[in-house]
Amino acid sequence: MASEEKALNFIEQIIEEDIKNGLSQQKLRFRFPPEPNGYLHIGHASSIALNFGLGIDYQAPVNLRFDDTNPAKEEQEFVDAIKRDVQWLGYQWAHECYASDYFQQLYDWAVEFIKKGKAYVDSQTSEEMAIQKGTPTTPGVDSPYRNRSVEENLDLFERMKNGEFPEGSHILRAKIDMKSTNMLMRDPIMYRILHKHHHRTGNDWKIYPMYDWAHGESDYLEEISHSFCTLEFLPHRELYDWFLDQIYDDKKVRPKQREFARRNLSHTVVSKRKLLKLVEDKHVNGWDDPRMSTVSGLRRRGYTPASIRNFANTIGIAKRDNLIDVSVLEFCIREDLNKTAPRVMAVLDPVKLVITNYPEGKEEWLDAENNQEDESAGFRKVPFSRELYIEREDFLEEATGKFFRLTLGKEVRLKNAYIIKGESVVKDAAGNITEIHVTYDTDSLSGSGTEASQRKVSGTLHWVSIAHAIEAEVRLYDRLFTDESPDTHKGKDFLEFVNPNSLQVITGYLEPSLKDAKNEDKFQFQRLGYFTVDKDSTSEKLVFNRTVALKDTWEEKGKKEENIINNSLKEINKYFKVATDEERNSVEKAIGEELKNVSNFSLLQNTLKKNINNNKSSLLFSNFLLKYSNLKTSDIELEILHKLYSMSLKSESPFVRLEVIKNLKKDTINFSEFSSQLLELKNSEKNEQVLNLLSEN
Repeated sequence: MASEEKALNFIEQIIEEDIKNGLSQQKLRFRFPPEPNGYLHIGHASSIALNFGLGIDYQAPVNLRFDDTNPAKEEQEFVDAIKRDVQWLGYQWAHECYASDYFQQLYDWAVEFIKKGKAYVDSQTSEEMAIQKGTPTTPGVDSPYRNRSVEENLDLFERMKNGEFPEGSHILRAKIDMKSTNMLMRDPIMYRILHKHHHRTGNDWKIYPMYDWAHGESDYLEEISHSFCTLEFLPHRELYDWFLDQIYDDKKVRPKQREFARRNLSHTVVSKRKLLKLVEDKHVNGWDDPRMSTVSGLRRRGYTPASIRNFANTIGIAKRDNLIDVSVLEFCIREDLNKTAPRVMAVLDPVKLVITNYPEGKEEWLDAENNQEDESAGFRKVPFSRELYIEREDFLEEATGKFFRLTLGKEVRLKNAYIIKGESVVKDAAGNITEIHVTYDTDSLSGSGTEASQRKVSGTLHWVSIAHAIEAEVRLYDRLFTDESPDTHKGKDFLEFVNPNSLQVITGYLEPSLKDAKNEDKFQFQRLGYFTVDKDSTSEKLVFNRTVALKDTWEEKGKKEENIINNSLKEINKYFKVATDEERNSVEKAIGEELKNVSNFSLLQNTLKKNINNNKSSLLFSNFLLKYSNLKTSDIELEILHKLYSMSLKSESPFVRLEVIKNLKKDTINFSEFSSQLLELKNSEKNEQVLNLLSEN
């Protein structure tokens, strides 16, 4: 391995153990094996970094192999996109391979399987086969075609290959064990008939190998030493090894399959099927939409190869699936761009600022540092004039002492320029501020060395000169989903969590140094965030994508919502301590108003689950969650919901019983399930309010 001392992950430990046990390091060979049925996403990027990283560390070749065994879904477009992404990430493969390179060899081996009685042609329907395979708890039964003669199987298989049968009429199955506890070993399919055009072999083949048959054998033909895949393939390992057992020659390297955990990213999806759904349903503008988790989408948004590689190294390799917060990825791009991105000034929500004592028609070109993190980045010239744009949020007509930007009667510095003081405002008929009038201190120019220039003021604002500003389209991208794990909620379509505010398109005003910016050029718009030039830009119109804001606003929002939950739980205790209904209603109203502001679906669900216990405060809070938050009864697992209803009806507190009855009466679907419990409660209830509610129709 590389000489650098570091702790080994479990994948590296496997390789080191194999070398220790006699595997020559010269025989190490890895592969990245995507199916060309979509664009690569951030999950693939981790796998790419793993396999190609191992190749670098062990100085071993890494193949790029396309598992192109399903022409119904695969296209040359996806092949080209995958190659482009791998190279952009900074890796180069030793050999470009395709499973379709091996179609003839795979077919020849399948014929040998038939001759040895290890494969047969099955003519059942898919429905019949599903019944015959049994279930995880019941064994399967033999297919009625399992004992066809070798001659009949060879004849049928050749005719399948020649295209004499329609799709679905026959399949080739391996003859293994219909009673195996591993469902994948119950005579798995090796070939199916597909009358589809293949992007490489055209119409030469009418039958195509299944992934499980082609994958391990492709590894073997390429002499791959270690075949690393995600955890969902762990049950496939037994089949992977069985297929190899039938054709293995001990003079060759035998591939070893091992599995690592999929690393899911919050507030997005990393399923090709779901990404395709987003594209097809027009929730995004194609596979490279900057909101997508695809590598091409991240690239267009402004992510760098270094930031994605660093992200993969940061999250590492694990044995258990885990949800990685997208803030980790955002941290990696901020860290990278902070070192490399030039600082420029842009105003995205402009209000006009007039320096009343600055001469009309005068302009100055001031020195501005390109990047304080990079001494070699140097300086640029920015124009300064009497009329400027500043951000609307940087001015308040009347402000508290904690507001450190511009207000009337106070001083702030204009970045790289002068100290100004707010004097007056101009408003339109509706009372909106259209101009801010200020005066400037003529001796306060930044870097001039004067006493006035060194005066400390409360804040520094960015700005652009109106006369010199460039108009640009600015696309403010945000997280595509409002929920951290949109595709993990039972009974919920992940599309329900699409963020309606994931894209806002505005007009921004930029300093003129950006006039010649090119596609994928990256900048820090000072005090606003990191932005990259989009491919839609033209010489007449610049288009910028926000890569990431300078601060994680979602973290702030998440903390705020968690605080609402925690504070509401504390407030519940007051509910039981106050003496009158009026006071209780006041406490409830305040809690209800706060809970309406919590939009994090996962937080609401998890909070509900945690608070279903025998504590009266917890039960009341859970009922308030159901009553006031965005949670619907249909969003909650039936077992959890029924537990809440049942425990609340049995609660010692009449307030809890009162609230659960209100919730039950609105839940027309589940109400009847508790009719006997409600009747029993009615016969024993002592509290007048609860009794009255029970007696209402």
